[in-house]
Amino acid sequence: MTQKPLPEGLHRDTLAVHAAIEKSQYGENSEALYLTSSFVQPNAETAARRFAMEEDGFTYTRVGNPTVSSMELRLAALEGTEAAIATSSGMAAILLLGMGLLRAGDHVVCSQSVFGSTIRLFAGEFSKFGISTTFVSQTDVSEWAAAMRPNTKLLFAETPTNPLTDICDIQALADLAHNAGAHLAVDNCFCSPALQQPKRFGADFIIHSGTKYLDGQGRVMAGAICCSRKHVDDLFLPITRTAGMVLSPFNAWVVLKGMETLGIRMQAQSERALALAQWLEQHPAVQRVYYPGLPSHPQHALAMRQQAASGRGLGAAVVSFDVRGVDPVTLRRNAFAAIDAVRVCSITTNLGDAKTTISHPASTSHGRLTEDQRSAAGIGQGLIRLAVGLEYIEDLKTDLALGLDHLA
Repeated sequence: MTQKPLPEGLHRDTLAVHAAIEKSQYGENSEALYLTSSFVQPNAETAARRFAMEEDGFTYTRVGNPTVSSMELRLAALEGTEAAIATSSGMAAILLLGMGLLRAGDHVVCSQSVFGSTIRLFAGEFSKFGISTTFVSQTDVSEWAAAMRPNTKLLFAETPTNPLTDICDIQALADLAHNAGAHLAVDNCFCSPALQQPKRFGADFIIHSGTKYLDGQGRVMAGAICCSRKHVDDLFLPITRTAGMVLSPFNAWVVLKGMETLGIRMQAQSERALALAQWLEQHPAVQRVYYPGLPSHPQHALAMRQQAASGRGLGAAVVSFDVRGVDPVTLRRNAFAAIDAVRVCSITTNLGDAKTTISHPASTSHGRLTEDQRSAAGIGQGLIRLAVGLEYIEDLKTDLALGLDHLA
């Protein structure tokens, strides 16, 4: 059916509900789920043109699917980019970025504070194919500048970082990259486009693990790259057509529907995270709290400025903290005791769920890193990460106190 186009200038919260491909002839109000691997063509000539990419039209779900297209369109609308391409996971999105953008002999500058699997991908897997990576301080732009080489093609950061919530200056890194003929990619998983739009500050590629806040209830794996239409068409689509790291229609539909409530969830979860961070700062068993919404955070002003465009500026929903202890063995024991005492929080490494999750990064999400890599990233044995959900805030405080009060 023919539908009226959405008006220009809509707020992201409105786009999160309405941005999608055209409705089918049935006029469904909730976007359709197309569970099909292939699409019937009207005739052989049309099939030939569509397979040659000379005419728009769906042929095979590894190449494109209406449900996946709706998810991509909605996410691009929220991030303010021309296009997006969905992948089977967040790590698949970073793999696709590297495969599309980099060649043997290229160089990458990457924050040393990014997610553990991201470090391993750049330092390990990409290095097998002649791509070198220099890891630098997340927050010191001079280190990024000093690491640049004539063959540097990509700067990669996530902000806030996982799990210490370090903030990078997106605009400064974008200027550095562009002045050297390179690109900047920003992992926006922690904030999501509800709180932060890296494109506003010059980022060329925005990476998402849709598994996290875009879904919002811990149900499916998903990923995406948001960027220009030219980059999608010229760099990434040819690879996904061949390599197949595509998102399934069902998972795309779940994420598509999850984005409808993204704004109100991020606001509610960020408000709870700030309240917990303030409470943890006062607890005698806690050595230090890492949360961008706290004035004590080293990059608090930068975080609030980069989130200011969202109109929310809340600091996102992940809080990390160090328990007290005199040595690594004691720190690990105390962290484990605090985690094991909880009854409401879920002991799992996923984040972005409606349920609050708690984890020990040094032995889980960053457990495969070497001790030197963990040390460089600031991941100690006493560190605990909370991904705050939607529970009543006093219940969360009571739950965390079960273990922390015993340590105090």
